[in-house]
Formats: sequence, structure tokens, C-alpha cells
Amino acid sequence: MARRRSRGAGRGGVWLFLLGVIVGGGVLYLVFRDSRFSPGTSRPEAPPPKAAAAEKPAPPAAPGEYAHAAPDMPSLPPEAPDTEPVKDGGRHLPGHVALVIDDLGERPEDLQPLFALNEPITYAVLPYEEHTKEVVAELRRRRVEMILHLPMQPINGENPGPGALRVDMDAEELRVATEAALAAVPGAVGVNNHMGSRLSEDEKAMTPVLEVLGNHGLFFLDSRTSAKSIAYRTARALGLPAAERHVFLDRDPSPEAVRAQFRRLLDLSRTRGSAVAIGHPLPDTLRVLTEEVPKAAREGFVFVPVSDLLDRTDGADSDQ
Repeated sequence: MARRRSRGAGRGGVWLFLLGVIVGGGVLYLVFRDSRFSPGTSRPEAPPPKAAAAEKPAPPAAPGEYAHAAPDMPSLPPEAPDTEPVKDGGRHLPGHVALVIDDLGERPEDLQPLFALNEPITYAVLPYEEHTKEVVAELRRRRVEMILHLPMQPINGENPGPGALRVDMDAEELRVATEAALAAVPGAVGVNNHMGSRLSEDEKAMTPVLEVLGNHGLFFLDSRTSAKSIAYRTARALGLPAAERHVFLDRDPSPEAVRAQFRRLLDLSRTRGSAVAIGHPLPDTLRVLTEEVPKAAREGFVFVPVSDLLDRTDGADSDQ
């Protein structure tokens, strides 16, 4: 019996020894682990995965430039916001829309998409472009409404092209330059300004120009490239039939923006009875017009030449 007890006690001692080793090892592990990180110090985290490199945004177009304009295409200068109030249009029938396409004369092929619309459009032709004579001849052959797109000095120093009128010209120089530009676009029934945000603010400079138009029996369309333009008011004070632009279709030349501006044009026409838009022969502008003009015609909007929407009263609204 004594021998059996000592043998059992020996086995129990072994188990106690093994248990002590296990517990002691666990304590040593905890002590070693905690010694690596002092209290209050967060443990290092795995670095986050590298984010994909973001594409650099395209640099914004310089003021007055189209983001994707052709190198040889004169760009549109900064203009008056399209939010200025428009005059009461009660004289005109509801839903009348005038589309004016500027900067013609550079490429004869610009005309074909416009002819294909089969709606009245006013074609504004620059006087001294490479294909001005060819474009004028085609427009006269088709008996469509053509006006002179007269280059004038802008505020931003951009080059408006050859033959531009400048504020440092005297009255006689302005008259001579206007007569020469008119002679380069024979058959024009009116004039609107190409650029001109500087000149159109200057009544002294605009007066001799508008007097020449009056002597030829022409109307004036103020493109409103400046919120401070006095051109329309001066034209009316001199007794000229005149109108103002309400919407620029393609200041932002993206298709979405052109489409939005076209719908805005229709909304203005619906609420005020008529509205005048100016656009340019840019590919996306022509594409949007090809899609949207037939839709608008089916909705009941009536497209007319801008001469149908002129203010012709005896200067009664010249002080507005």
C-alpha cells in the first residue's frame, strides 16, 4: 500500500510540474508581448492600399476660348450673362424663335447642315475671311437672310480679325471701315457685332457706325457681348430697327450645354412671345440643332429670320 501511494504521488508531481511550465510560459509570453508597446501607444497598422492615381483634370480654357475650338476659329469673348431681363415681347406672336449663326465665311461646308434644317435662319458673315465671297454668293443664290458680322474691339485684348473697329479710331475712320466691311458682304440686310465688348460700350464710337447702317437702310442686332452695351439703345435712338440677343447657344460648346441653352431659348420664346439666339458653326452646335430644331417645330415653335423680330417703333423704347 505504501508503495502504491508514493507512485501516485509521483505521477501527481509530474502533472503539477507540467502545469507550472504551461502557466509560466503563458505569463512570459504576455510580459514579452506587452513590453513591445508602452501604455497609450497604438499598435502599428498595416498601410492602406495605394489609391489609384487620379486623372489630372484638363486645364480650363482661357477666357474667351472654346475648349475644343479649331486653331483657325475665332473664339467667343466673355459676354454679358444670359440672366439679364428681357423686354416685353407682346408685339410678337407667341413661340417665335430667331436663330443667328455667326462666324460664317471661314468654311463653305458650314452652310450645308444649316440649309438641311429647312427653317429660316439668319446667316452672319465675317467680311474678310478666306471664303467670304464664296459663302456670300451661295447665301444670295438661296435668297436667305444674310447680315454682316462686323468685327469690333473686345475688352480682353483678343484679336477680332481684320478690319476691326476700334475705339481709338475717329468718326471718319469708323465710317470708312464700316462701309468697307459692308462692301465685302453685298446683300446684307443688317449687321451684328463680332466680339465688340469694348466698342459696344462706347456711344461715341458706336454712333458713326450706326449712322452708316441707317444711311443704307439696315438693321442692327446687338450681340450683347457686354452687359454694359449701349449699342441697341443707341441704334433705337437713331431710329434704326434693332434687336438684342437673348441666348448664346454655345458659350459652353459641349452638346449637353448647347441642348440646355436651346431649351432655354424655347422657354423664353414661350413666356415672352419671341426670343433671339446666337450660335456658331461648331460641330456639336450643328449636331444639336439638327436634332432639336425639328422637334421644336413639331411642338409648335415658329422659326423666323431675326428681321421679323426687330423693334421698329419710333424710338419709343430707346431709353430702356
